[in-house]
Amino acid sequence: MPRSCCAKGLDNPLRLPLTPPELLDGLDKKSDDDIINLATHVIATERDALTNLHDLYRSDSEAQRSFKQALLVMGKTSRQGGRVIVTGMGKSGKIGQKFVATMNSFGIRSAFMHPTEALHGDLGMIGPDDTLVILSYSGRTPEILSLLSHLPAMLPLVAVTSYGDLCSCPLFTGRLSSLCILLPAPIPCTEIEAFGVPTPTSSTTTALALTDALALALARQLHPRPSAVFHHYHPGGAIGASVAPKGPQLIESIATKTDDVPIIEARNRQSNPTVLDALLTAARSASGWIKPSLDTIIAPRQIQRIGRGADLNQSVSSLKDTVVVEKLDWISIPGANSIQEAQEWILQMRQTSRGKTFLKSGTILGIVDSQQCVSGVVEIEEIMNEDQLQQ
Repeated sequence: MPRSCCAKGLDNPLRLPLTPPELLDGLDKKSDDDIINLATHVIATERDALTNLHDLYRSDSEAQRSFKQALLVMGKTSRQGGRVIVTGMGKSGKIGQKFVATMNSFGIRSAFMHPTEALHGDLGMIGPDDTLVILSYSGRTPEILSLLSHLPAMLPLVAVTSYGDLCSCPLFTGRLSSLCILLPAPIPCTEIEAFGVPTPTSSTTTALALTDALALALARQLHPRPSAVFHHYHPGGAIGASVAPKGPQLIESIATKTDDVPIIEARNRQSNPTVLDALLTAARSASGWIKPSLDTIIAPRQIQRIGRGADLNQSVSSLKDTVVVEKLDWISIPGANSIQEAQEWILQMRQTSRGKTFLKSGTILGIVDSQQCVSGVVEIEEIMNEDQLQQ
């Protein structure tokens, strides 16, 4: 029996509930079946919503175009040192926070901005190179609509919402369409129709799946080895323990073998390779590295710089002074060194003016094998973060 107590001034005692509560009598097989039926109905409804989302992005060319455009904008933001700012209210906000956490695990600088807090000073977190991702299934969330007029006019907006047409979505009212990207995340059956209550279920499930897809695709676009970056930023917990090396991880373990790097081939064998040939070779390269010649190389991060105003029909030799690195300029590091040893050496060398000159962003590390030959390459950014290379 639960305890009872008397409220001061009352004759009747107030019964206080036990924690945990007493078991209820009267649960029978029929009510048990109802509970299981409801549970499986929720699961099936969310499964159908995910199937609908999959079919949309598998077959709809406009949805595919918008997804690719969002990746390009967010990738540009990241490469320019900006951040992906995510906002959403209520349950959508919780999905947004998970989106931010996933991107941060891949070294993609991002932050969550609460819509209400934004109107009380947090708008200051938005920088000139940032992109804003809005999560709002209805597209009419009052707190977000109140925020829109206070956003920088040239801030790119990506919206994950139920709307299928950019022009009719309230989230883009009064903004330049060229800076707006709509990522539709509809559900085939409204939650009140499915469950009798409008609690976010299917709508948040589709938003979660779509933002997971964005985060992983963006990581693949920005990093030649997304898994290595993820393991670097996620050393803790069961995930960190499952991938932790048995001993110190050697730098040769993350190197790309130079023999596996393809040489740029000209489509027209009668002429020299062009910038377009370089980009096509990079697209086919398993590692993202390419060689203009046996003694020169272009790293994946440098390839991303190609095409920004470049003439694709120019000879690849025009890239020599910008993204091509000659073998003589690679910085040799023994492959038997651990990654930590390499990091410590780089930090120590960067304490000198000479070290800062040759150990900087864009530096290629030549990994020396046991035969004293440079048999692998690593971008310095794979083992050093941006802050370390600016100190």
